[in-house]
Amino acid sequence: MFGSLLPVTRAILLANIAVFLLQQITGVLLLELFALWPVGDELFQPWQLITYGFLHQGVLHIFFNMFALYMFGSDVERLFGSRFFAAYYFVSVLAAAICHLVVTTWMGAEPAPTLGASGGIYGVLLAYGMYFPNRRVMLLIPPIPMSARTLVVVYAVLELVFGVTGTDAGVAHFAHLGGMLGGYLMIRYRRGFRS
Repeated sequence: MFGSLLPVTRAILLANIAVFLLQQITGVLLLELFALWPVGDELFQPWQLITYGFLHQGVLHIFFNMFALYMFGSDVERLFGSRFFAAYYFVSVLAAAICHLVVTTWMGAEPAPTLGASGGIYGVLLAYGMYFPNRRVMLLIPPIPMSARTLVVVYAVLELVFGVTGTDAGVAHFAHLGGMLGGYLMIRYRRGFRS
């Protein structure tokens, strides 16, 4: 199963699984140290802008994030090359964190830790939709086939609507959009670099 994955995709997936298992042993300790806390909180540390992306809240949270990475990561890594893909993924995670912190501070949201690889995953989804727009993908819930481009647009619109309306509280919708923004900026950088 993991043998078919390219090296960076495999490393990110395995690191997330390992950290999730470690979370089960350590309880809240990893959350206090490595989740993304609001900037004004006494628990905030700069490294959390990246480390939060390896923590997950529950089996379904990590399953869906790692399933998406498994499905789309290697194709994007093959296209970008491993070194650029690694940078791309972590810029998406970082942009997701910054976007989330800025928007939640501006909205005056209740201070709470943020965790999950979704920012990086949404960056990967964006790249997949941009470079493989006509590939058919199947949603898990509900099982609806659509093009990769349509999937990305639907997810982006839903995240924006949910974020603005406050629907599905407890989900960092603007982090997801920030991951897409970080990915888009990296794609623009890559295209400019190759011109």
